[in-house]
Amino acid sequence: MMLEFENVTGTKGKFKLDNISFSLPEGYIMGLAGANGAGKTTLIDYIMNDKIRYSGTIKIAGYDIRANHGYMKQFIGFVSDENKFFEGRTPNQNMDLFSRFYTNYDKEIYHQAMKDMGVPGGATLSKMSRGERMKFQMAFAMGHKPSLYLLDEVTAGMDPVFRVDFFKILHKVIEDESASVLMTSHIESEMEQKMDYLGILENGKLIKFGESLDVL
Repeated sequence: MMLEFENVTGTKGKFKLDNISFSLPEGYIMGLAGANGAGKTTLIDYIMNDKIRYSGTIKIAGYDIRANHGYMKQFIGFVSDENKFFEGRTPNQNMDLFSRFYTNYDKEIYHQAMKDMGVPGGATLSKMSRGERMKFQMAFAMGHKPSLYLLDEVTAGMDPVFRVDFFKILHKVIEDESASVLMTSHIESEMEQKMDYLGILENGKLIKFGESLDVL
């Protein structure tokens, strides 16, 4: 399994997770749905933030992330609405800076992804739309060839036409690299048509999980 949650329970601020268990196989997309405050972003935070205390186990490719957190981040492509790059620099400048934190970063993959998604590499992030920033973050993540993509509401700022192209790119990445994807979204049509597995969160509890057609 690429990603496993085993009886994960904890609290982060006013948000909690309550006995969460699921498994995501290699090469599949899992959607995570729920109302605002249901725990979607919190669940991803538990993977990315090693300061959060919780009971239970989270594994990536069979490894407990608490024992291997710094190493495991090499294998995660994280894209979210929370900008972690420098606003006053261009996408390409940010890529040159942050790619140093990853072993074997492939700049050719990054530049090709930027071209495929039509993102201008010369404008500063402060002058880019939300959708363009999300595309840049996705291109940056693709450059270090992660085994697991964590995508938090990435399509919310994209036009409907590009959403179709985005999922084509995503499925190609999965096919070429055998990557897995955990993606949060509030767009119901994406959950119905684009996901292999679907989990529904409500007040920090995973009330439904399974193959998407069985859950909806």
